[in-house]
Amino acid sequence: MKHLLVTGGCGFIGSHFVRLVLRERPNYRVVNLDLLTYAGNLENFSKDRETRDPARYHFVQGDIADLASTKQILQKENIDAVINFAAETHVDRSLLDSAPFLRTNVEGVRVLLEAACSQPVERFLQVSTDEVYGALAPGGRAFTEDHALKPNSPYAASKAAADLLLRAYHKSYGVQTLITRCGNNYGPYQFPEKFLPLFITNALEDKSLPLYGDGMQVRDWIHVEDHARALLCVLEHGTVGEIYNIGAGGEQTNLHMAEQVLRALGKPPSLIRYVTDRAGHDRRYAIDASKLSNELSWRPSISLDAGLRDTIDWFCREQQWWRRIKSGEYRRYYDQQYSMRFGQ
Repeated sequence: MKHLLVTGGCGFIGSHFVRLVLRERPNYRVVNLDLLTYAGNLENFSKDRETRDPARYHFVQGDIADLASTKQILQKENIDAVINFAAETHVDRSLLDSAPFLRTNVEGVRVLLEAACSQPVERFLQVSTDEVYGALAPGGRAFTEDHALKPNSPYAASKAAADLLLRAYHKSYGVQTLITRCGNNYGPYQFPEKFLPLFITNALEDKSLPLYGDGMQVRDWIHVEDHARALLCVLEHGTVGEIYNIGAGGEQTNLHMAEQVLRALGKPPSLIRYVTDRAGHDRRYAIDASKLSNELSWRPSISLDAGLRDTIDWFCREQQWWRRIKSGEYRRYYDQQYSMRFGQ
């Protein structure tokens, strides 16, 4: 039995990865370490039988920046691999206050690496972002793993710093590191402050869709299930010390995505409201994932059109889930469920 420590596993991408592992790797056990800050949601697992089996899954509420407890988990749980999703991720929040981003995304990663030095693991996978590369010019060559790091927001800078720490700990201390960098994820269970779920849920409520600038910023979209499968592929087959870009070739403008949401829901284009662009807003991201494809034979399986339709359908069906988040009611669910399931 392989023992995985998944940090930030109650978040959007982390919860999809946990479900994938429990569903398709019966010889893996997952320890999910999550501080349950605003975007960590226990309700992401409310429909999953596998997370109720203590032989396969164990949840720990805790902070990756706590060295003593992190070391204890690695030792007590006989952890073979660490997959770090734990991060502050919202660019707008980082522009208002960068301190939480530096604490979690930099100091938290340093602590995890220190723990991995004292309790060595077979693999340490850092889930990073394409935003560390900065912005691309229209028509410019897509990001490869060799692109220089040129972050343009405090969030992106904190993730770039974490990536450099992994390189340093691999070179200096032999930590068995892997880094992945992915584009814009979308899919079920995404926190409603993010672009697509905000636009979908606002449209369902006949509220305006606040679109930055002219809406012509280009993002490389990937369904979260494809991302999760790519991460599992890198974890199991990637070359230690390497970086792998993850992308699905889903370049589209923000305006196009907003229009697709409104068209699918039968809502008028007049719901789009153009707002002042945010500071340092990168104009274009695009990912060259050929290294992952050529070396590890990974391919995306969900087209943007099909994935977007399925995502919109999910938010239409699961209105209780996102309405509880928008109202703040889901925070009360934490206290009740945590007490019932974990005896605290």
